[in-house]
Amino acid sequence: MALVTMAGTDIAYIELYTSNKKAVVDYFVTAMGFVRTADSVTVDSSSALLHQGSVQLLVTTGPATWGFLDAHGDGIADIAFACEDVDETVRTAVAAGARLSAPAQGGPKVSGFGGVAHTLVPVGAGTDGLPPGRSWATVPDAAADPAAPTQHIRLLDHVAICLDGGSLETYAAFYQDAFGFSRYSSEYVDVGAHAMDSVVVRSESGRITFTLVAPDLSKGTGQLDAFLERNGGPGVQHLAFLVDEIIPAVQDFRTRGVDFLSVPDAYYDGLLARFGGMRDEIDELRSAQVLADRDEWGHLLQLFSRSPYERNTLFYELIQRRGSRGFGSANIRALYEAVERDRLTTE
Repeated sequence: MALVTMAGTDIAYIELYTSNKKAVVDYFVTAMGFVRTADSVTVDSSSALLHQGSVQLLVTTGPATWGFLDAHGDGIADIAFACEDVDETVRTAVAAGARLSAPAQGGPKVSGFGGVAHTLVPVGAGTDGLPPGRSWATVPDAAADPAAPTQHIRLLDHVAICLDGGSLETYAAFYQDAFGFSRYSSEYVDVGAHAMDSVVVRSESGRITFTLVAPDLSKGTGQLDAFLERNGGPGVQHLAFLVDEIIPAVQDFRTRGVDFLSVPDAYYDGLLARFGGMRDEIDELRSAQVLADRDEWGHLLQLFSRSPYERNTLFYELIQRRGSRGFGSANIRALYEAVERDRLTTE
C-alpha cells in the first residue's frame, strides 16, 4: 500500500446534480435551513451555492449534468477534497487506479466510485467561501432575515456510499492508497434473507469519513441491491449531518416538510430494557421517532429521512453525538431495518 500523508484533509464541497434545481434548492433552504449564498452560470451549467455550519453544497443543473442524470438520476456527482498538495494527490490517486478527467473547472478531477468524482483543490482555496474555478455572484445574506429557518446542522458527519457486492475491499483499499484514508471500523448486518457489509474509512485529519456499504452476494436481494438498480450502479446513498440537539431539529425539519422514516414501538420497548437510566428521554425519542445507541465513548442519536428524489435513491440523516465516536452497532441494524420496511411498503 502506498504511503499517502494528509492527501485529503477536508471535504471542500459536495455537488449535487439535478434536473430541477429550483425544487432541490427550495428543499435544502426551506426544509433543512441551508442559506443560498451565491450563484454561478456558464454556457452548460447553472449552480447554486448553499451553506450551513461548515457544510458547503453546490446544486447544479444544465447540459453538463445530463449524462450523469440519465445514468443515475438526481444525486451527488462530486465530493471535492481539499488537499495539501494537489499535484501529489493526483499522482497517488492515478497510481491507485483513479482516472484523471479532462481539464475541469475548479481543479483536477479524479474518478471515485460509480459516476462520482473528486475535484481536488488546495487547502485554503476559496477562502472567501466560494469554490474556486467558477465565476460566482453573491446573493444577499438570507441568514440575517429574522424569518429564516433555524440552522441546526453543524457539519457533515459522514458520507454513506453504496457499492456493488464483492467490491467493498477494493474500494476500501483504493481510498487508503489514493487519499491516505485509514480503516476505522467494520460491521456486518444480517437480517436473514439478505445482509449488508460495511467498512468505515477516514482521512488522517479525521474530517472526512466514508461509510462504504455493499450487499452480501451470498444472500438474497435487499435494499442495497434495490438502490444499485435505481441508481444505475454505485453512488452516495446518504449524507449524515451532525446536529447539536436532534429532537428539536427533527421536529423543526418535519414541520417544514422533511419526511422521516418511522420506527416501530417495539424498538423503544427494547431501549427501555437496554438504557434504563434514559427512561424519561426515551419517551421523547419515541415521540420524535429518533434512534439511540451507545459505544464505549458515549451515546449516539440518529434518524433517516426518506428520499425526496424521483428515483428514491439519495436521502439524508441527522445525527447527534454525545461523546460517541462510532456508528452504534444496534443502530446500524435498526436503521437498515427501517429502510427495508420503507422499501417493502413503497415498492
